[in-house]
Amino acid sequence: MRRREFITLLGGAAAAWPLAARAQQGERMRRLGVLINLTADDPEGHARITAFAQGLQEAGWTTGRNVRIDYRWGGAGADAMAKYAAELVALAPDVILAATSSSVAPLQRITRTIPIVFVQVIDPVSAGFVASLSRPGGNATGFTIIEYGFSGKWLELLKEVAPHITRAAVIRDPTVAAQMGQMGAIQSVAPSLGVELRPVEARDAGEIERAITAFARSGNGGLIVLSGNASLAHRGLIITLAARERLPAVYSDRVFVAGGGLMSYDTNRTEQYRRAAGYVDRVLKGEKPADLPVQAPTKYDLVINLKTAKALGLEVPPTLLARADEVIE
Repeated sequence: MRRREFITLLGGAAAAWPLAARAQQGERMRRLGVLINLTADDPEGHARITAFAQGLQEAGWTTGRNVRIDYRWGGAGADAMAKYAAELVALAPDVILAATSSSVAPLQRITRTIPIVFVQVIDPVSAGFVASLSRPGGNATGFTIIEYGFSGKWLELLKEVAPHITRAAVIRDPTVAAQMGQMGAIQSVAPSLGVELRPVEARDAGEIERAITAFARSGNGGLIVLSGNASLAHRGLIITLAARERLPAVYSDRVFVAGGGLMSYDTNRTEQYRRAAGYVDRVLKGEKPADLPVQAPTKYDLVINLKTAKALGLEVPPTLLARADEVIE
C-alpha cells in the first residue's frame, strides 16, 4: 500500500472530526501506542498497521473521534526499540500494540501495568512475557506466530522444490533468541533429508553478502531465511543474492516472496494485526490481558513465485503447486 493511501485511511475522516467531536462530547478519547519492528518507510509495515486500523474501525474505534494512535518504528535495531518503548510508556497509553519479541521485551522492562497486545511472538512463555498461554497472568497477551517444530517444514519444502539440494544455509537474526529453537527444529529433520546445514548470522549487509557468496561456491546449496529485524531490513539484498547465486530459497515471511523470493510458508502476519485490534477493543472495554488467552495461528499459507522458479531453472512439482495458497506468476 502506498503511503498516500495509508495516510488517507487513517486521516480520511479528518474533515468530520470537529463535527464528530461535538456529537460525541461525552465520549472519552482513548490513547493507543504501536511499536512495530519495521522502519517508517517500509510498505509492509504500513500494510500491517493499516489492517490494525481497519480492525479498530470495525470495532467502533475511529481515529480522531474516540481514539488517538501514537506510532513508533523500531526497525533500526535494539537501541531504537528501547528508545521508542520508553517514549510510548511515557505517553501513558491505554493499550500498546507490540510487534515481535523485540518490541515486547523493552516495553515490559519499563512497565508491568500498561496493557500490551502483541503479535508475531514465537514463544511468549519462555520469554517471560506471560505465565501461560491460557492464563497470561500479567499485562500482556496476544498472538503467537509459529511453534518451534513447525520450522522443520521449511527444509522439507526446500528439498521438495529443489531435490538436488545437499546443503542449506540458514540465515538467522542473532538478536532473536527464539531462533535457537527454530534452528534446532530444522537440524532435527536435516539428516533424514540428507542436507547439511550452515548457520549464517544476518548482522549487516556486508556479512550477509560475504557469507552467501562463499556458501554458493560449493554448489548444491539452498537458503532458509528466518524472519527477524535484521533479515527484514536486508530482504532486498538477500533476494538479490539468492537470484545472483542461483540459490533456491524458502522464507518464513511472505513479504520476501512478494519481493521476488522463491517460496514462503508462514502465517498471515497482516491478518494478525487485524485480529489484534479485537483484543485491543476488549481491553479498552475493560477486560484484562491477564485473562485473555494467547492465541496461536489457525492457518499457514504456502506462497510460490513461479517467475522466480523459472529463472532458477526449477520445475515446481504439481503436487506442491496444488497445495499453494497463492501463486505469483
